[in-house]
Amino acid sequence: MDTETTYYFVGIKGTGMSSLALLLHDKGLKVIGSDIEKYTFTQRGLELAGIKILPFDEKNIRKGLTIIQGNAFGDDHPEIKKAKEIGIKIITYPDFLEKIVEDTTSIGIAGAHGKTSTTGLLAHVLGGVAPTSYLIGDGSGKGVPDARFFVFEADEYRRHFVAYHPDYVVMTNVDFDHPDYFTGIEDVFDAFETLAKQTKKGIFAWGEDKYLRNLKADVPVHYYGTSDENEFRATNIKRATTGSTFDVYHYDEYLGTYEIPIFGEHNVLNSLAVIAVSYFEKVSQDEVKRELLTYQGVKRRFTEKYVADITIIDDYAHHPSEIKATIDAARQKYPSKKIIAVFQPHTFSRTIALMDDFATSLNLADKVYLTDIFSSIREHGGNVSSTDLGDRITKGGEVLKVDNMSPLLDFHDAVVVFMGAGDIQKYEYAYEKLLSSLSLKNN
Repeated sequence: MDTETTYYFVGIKGTGMSSLALLLHDKGLKVIGSDIEKYTFTQRGLELAGIKILPFDEKNIRKGLTIIQGNAFGDDHPEIKKAKEIGIKIITYPDFLEKIVEDTTSIGIAGAHGKTSTTGLLAHVLGGVAPTSYLIGDGSGKGVPDARFFVFEADEYRRHFVAYHPDYVVMTNVDFDHPDYFTGIEDVFDAFETLAKQTKKGIFAWGEDKYLRNLKADVPVHYYGTSDENEFRATNIKRATTGSTFDVYHYDEYLGTYEIPIFGEHNVLNSLAVIAVSYFEKVSQDEVKRELLTYQGVKRRFTEKYVADITIIDDYAHHPSEIKATIDAARQKYPSKKIIAVFQPHTFSRTIALMDDFATSLNLADKVYLTDIFSSIREHGGNVSSTDLGDRITKGGEVLKVDNMSPLLDFHDAVVVFMGAGDIQKYEYAYEKLLSSLSLKNN
């Protein structure tokens, strides 16, 4: 990496881009970037680090910059076009990340779901026992001098992760998503298998995934899960309102009993993957147990707050499998309370492709509300609406508007889960404001 240049991030508020910007900043490199002016949850970390965020403008581009091009922006973006015109260096986000992957013992986390949570958990555990740099898809990143490990999220969208050649890869699952790019589940699996064949030392894969069970790679595949055929097994799982405990075996070797202060079956599996990686890197399992106990989660993954008599959970879930996992976690922690789901569908293409699966997962809540569909910058509309999804939901399906969240005031001493990958937080904040104002009046 060039210490003389200034790295200019086009789309610096993106979850991966903001993480990478923070990592480079920690390494003492000069970093600035541009993005939309609307607030996003990733920008606070950049601001606290003193990284300047400019509005998109081709006038920002000048000689002496090295451009990092975000995945969401093509060559037709005005800043990218200007950079090409004046002949300055442009590196895509995946290509730049590959340069970091080559410098350390690198562990990529891939999967249709669970990437961010598992990356955060592994970075926390390894970071507690050895110098560890990381890049997490919640906008968090850290660069450590002479790091032993580099833990990073590897995104399958548009096959971005095939730019990487890591030492290890954790594969949490394979599922059909991003229907605007992938043609079907076989196409998704093909992308994962490409990454597997580029991995240098070993793969840790969820053994109950039928696609991952057929994974072909040139390195060992270590399966983890709850069934007997897995190399790493979690048994005697006990779920409580404070978290979960479980025993772990490597084949017939008992590694110990582990406790995690996080919720849902998916987090037991994520923890098992972390334990497996740590085992192969000869990290003391006593240290792993200690670090697991102190994990607090990542941003926008089951983030809780309390307003009046309501527990509000903010979660990035935007796929049926993720919605199911989030509701499962809420049921574990709050078994006696009603679970109210407020879901913002993300992209028209995903809503159409997975309509019935969305309805099935959302119906696991006690009551369901929707918002209008959030369209990505890659879409300009679609022949589907949230009302179409609501018609398939048996537990409600009313579409809320941000200026009228009053239907949620019917619930008391309940858990309201806001889920989505768009701007669902503006609905959450409107509800919180309404709750707070009523609470003040009542007092």
